[in-house]
Amino acid sequence: MSDTEVRADERLAEGELPAPDVSIVVTVFNEAGSVEELYRRAIASLERGPRTFELIFIDDGSTDGTFAALERLHSGDPRVRAVRFKRNFGQHPAMHAGLVRARGDVVVTMDGDLQNSPADLPRLIAAVDAGADVASGRRPVRQDSWGRTLPSKLINGMLRRFTASDISDFGCAFNAYSREALTPVLGVIGKQKFTKALVLSAGASAVEVELDHRAREGRSRYSPLRLTRLALHVLAGFWPQPIQWAGVLIGTLCGALAMFAGVWATVVWIVKGNFPGMLYLGGLVLGVLAVQGFILALVGEYLGRIQRDVEGRPLYTIDSELE
Repeated sequence: MSDTEVRADERLAEGELPAPDVSIVVTVFNEAGSVEELYRRAIASLERGPRTFELIFIDDGSTDGTFAALERLHSGDPRVRAVRFKRNFGQHPAMHAGLVRARGDVVVTMDGDLQNSPADLPRLIAAVDAGADVASGRRPVRQDSWGRTLPSKLINGMLRRFTASDISDFGCAFNAYSREALTPVLGVIGKQKFTKALVLSAGASAVEVELDHRAREGRSRYSPLRLTRLALHVLAGFWPQPIQWAGVLIGTLCGALAMFAGVWATVVWIVKGNFPGMLYLGGLVLGVLAVQGFILALVGEYLGRIQRDVEGRPLYTIDSELE
């Protein structure tokens, strides 16, 4: 089975149960130890309210007992739906698989690792009910190492600049959306990272909601190399003219270095009569090469996107589905 583009309204037309008010989309990968606890806490939080709901779990190719746990939950509660990928395709394709199956007027996205508390679900839903297109989760005190928070601050700053949205935490996956805000960008989600940034760049209104956050158990899946690639993805996906701006940067930098070298050479020549030309020439060459390396990485991001679109490869393939 390779159903990757079925819309929620099409699925409803096939004779499914009436659509719930709220859909909770949870992406999981090797979360056998937390998925049942997440379900219990989410149910306890949502059943206190008057709105009907469904939980849609997307198993992104787990190799542990995650899907077996989801099968048990589904057999005991028809509000639980689940999709299992044939292999690990990544968080954002998994997010797409959940969003196109969500039937509620309010759609909440969250990770399955319990870093965010399901007890905050009513607060996010209430923010959308109050009129916001996006209820953006914000982690006021992140329980992560500086190696995770420092690159995140850089990427958040880039996204604020490129989307013109005053959101402090683009990296938080615990958010609520109105269906009207999600529909225009469903075709791009999965191909492009940062679902929240995509929705906001389309003109959606947003309000931030402070959430509880705890440290992740085990190592983070975001290594320094992966965070660097993520920053390049932000540049290629949200910066409309990166090559032009990079050209301006190269010209300005090289011009400034050339001027500095010329002035320094003149001063050393006058004072000491000896100019260390090879040393400064080497520094200049290294600086230019560093900039060129960044440009090549950025071009590589574009070429990768072109290749994926030309080949027409699916975002994901599905092994099994529980409805």
